[in-house]
Amino acid sequence: MNETLETIYNEYHKYIYHLCLKLTRNQVEAEDLMQEVWVKVVRYESYVKEVDHVKAWLTTICMNTFRDRYRKNVRRSKHVVIQPDTLEVPILDLIPADTMSAEQILELEDMSQIVQEKISQLDAIYQKTVLYFYVHQYSLVEIAEIMKVSIGTVKSRLFRAKQRLKELLTSDNMLEEYVHTA
Repeated sequence: MNETLETIYNEYHKYIYHLCLKLTRNQVEAEDLMQEVWVKVVRYESYVKEVDHVKAWLTTICMNTFRDRYRKNVRRSKHVVIQPDTLEVPILDLIPADTMSAEQILELEDMSQIVQEKISQLDAIYQKTVLYFYVHQYSLVEIAEIMKVSIGTVKSRLFRAKQRLKELLTSDNMLEEYVHTA
């Protein structure tokens, strides 16, 4: 670890730990999260020179790492069922089937086709950003490098693209059964 990262660690490790603890509400998970955050900081050390507000940058990394872990755990928990003691139904009946019904497959294909069509109606810059982020699953940093813009610009483009996509989907009368506005 170079001197810059060592200085950053010494100055902010307590702050990051307390933030992780506040997010996870569990000491062991907070320590794991903190370790992931510092691994990312080391991975992106080349960006440290470009960062104006180190604390804000670290907070963003911490929040994004927490969100990623949370989403990953939610996806995993869909496949894990804990059977209560008083349940009269066998546990295997509660686990969702790995195979989808023909109706579910057709609905998924329809939605996929509709979303692809609506994405194609976006401006080219928004199309690229959405595809890089959601399809190719590039990080915001990677997209910023590819598109030669700041991370803030990438975030703005993603936000605007999602807003425009929502507008396109909700304005299409044929999609009323699919679109849930909240």
